[in-house]
Amino acid sequence: MDGGSTIKQRGGLQTSSFTADHKPLMGEAPEVRGFFLGCGFNSAGMMLGGGCGRELAHWIIHGRPEKDMYGYDIRRFHHSLTDNNRWMRERSHESYAKNYSVVFPHDEPLAGRNMRKDPLHEELLQQGCVFQERHGWERPGWFSPGGAAPVLDYDYYGAYGHERHRDYNYNRLLGDEYTFDFPPHHDIIKKECLTCRNALALFDMSYFGKFYLVGPEATKAADWLFSADVSKAPGDGYYLAIGGAVAQHNWSHITTVLQDMKFQCKLLDCSEELGMMSIQGPLSRAVLQEVLDTDLSNEAFPFSTHKITTAAGCQVRAMRLSFVGEMGWELHVPRADCVKVYRAVMQAGARHGIANAGYRAIDSLSIEKGYRHWHADLRPDDTPLEAGLAFTCKLKSSIPFLGREAVEAQKAKGIFRRLVCFTTEQKVPMFGLEAVWRDGQVVGHIRRADFGFAIDKTIAYGYIRDPAGGPVSLDFVKSGSYELERMGVTFPARAHTKSPFDPDNKRVKGFY
Repeated sequence: MDGGSTIKQRGGLQTSSFTADHKPLMGEAPEVRGFFLGCGFNSAGMMLGGGCGRELAHWIIHGRPEKDMYGYDIRRFHHSLTDNNRWMRERSHESYAKNYSVVFPHDEPLAGRNMRKDPLHEELLQQGCVFQERHGWERPGWFSPGGAAPVLDYDYYGAYGHERHRDYNYNRLLGDEYTFDFPPHHDIIKKECLTCRNALALFDMSYFGKFYLVGPEATKAADWLFSADVSKAPGDGYYLAIGGAVAQHNWSHITTVLQDMKFQCKLLDCSEELGMMSIQGPLSRAVLQEVLDTDLSNEAFPFSTHKITTAAGCQVRAMRLSFVGEMGWELHVPRADCVKVYRAVMQAGARHGIANAGYRAIDSLSIEKGYRHWHADLRPDDTPLEAGLAFTCKLKSSIPFLGREAVEAQKAKGIFRRLVCFTTEQKVPMFGLEAVWRDGQVVGHIRRADFGFAIDKTIAYGYIRDPAGGPVSLDFVKSGSYELERMGVTFPARAHTKSPFDPDNKRVKGFY
């Protein structure tokens, strides 16, 4: 492990041991099985070395670390980025330049941008889209009424002879967010959320990973890989849509399992070949019925089903799913047809009040409905039972799956920590890591928080334990008196055992 860092100037640019996100590189290399990394500690080796060394040893022996090491896992970077010298040079410079900067909740990098653009990028940019960077992709964050805010080439903050950008609108908008209060465009995100709740919104989710699991033993592999029962319609192929920020991690994990289990099937990556639009809201059916060449009624197209159909004369895969808690459909579209389909949907939705919305709105809408986010609500050291996701595990069947024994053992022993939803009446921003107090004792901390505009409350999710060491039952959750501590100030909070928004799950099923 390296503990130091050197900065040297070579040919007008710098080289250093700083990694692209100022975190170490650890774990098994995606390209070479059995080759593990423990490097890139960026002047923090003395601080991190002991714990990271212990976890790396466990990783090598058991195939995974004991603790959550996802933030240090080499698989957090997409291979197209680690193969790109410009991206590595720019991002490692910025991580060095911002080494001692305050980390604000919604900051974005200026370096290594525009590496991966989806087919709607230019269309949305002209409509005021303020982009976020995830896994190299430029994905919609929110939409500014002030016009286009393009991300410009990296200027190295004026170092090495580069001239700093002047009147850089995107950088100015980021600077406006350097606060631990609500951002100045809080009401803009509110409008995106409430448009989705009351009419409909279109979310460009094209940055998702799109994989096909195919081959003679694809069903056998899917049964083993996925905790849910996917054997109801066995075939020789499965289509996987995976959150874009974790696509490389998922790819590496699945291919490793396929190799270890010697399944006769393979994983195909079609992420760049397909776009993905999600149209959500109570008016989504009325609008999409004008665009899609298929019956969208509850009887003909129930929730959690999909069909191959046509939209604006283009073949698309339509899925009735939601990550915001509304009736809606995802359209998975060949790259060349995305703009045509997008324009057709927006034209049909114009008289119904359709609007573009970004991932800041998705974050708010999804926490309001209680949908879990990877590496916030769910980490590698959490279990489905602790996260309230037992329904995703096919424990009533006899089908074996990866991790089944661990889930069954925990179920028999009892759940000693549990993910709980909290709301506060005071409209204060929270971001995660706030302490959770129960009856005067700290019992956990918040993993993820946001503001829910439909219920007009701050919402936070965190895992809690019983200080006495006993199981955390639903009665234990309900019986406590709670407070959330933000920056040394505590706020009374209410614990929920169901989602505070649409707890009966009617809206996703089309019942308004």
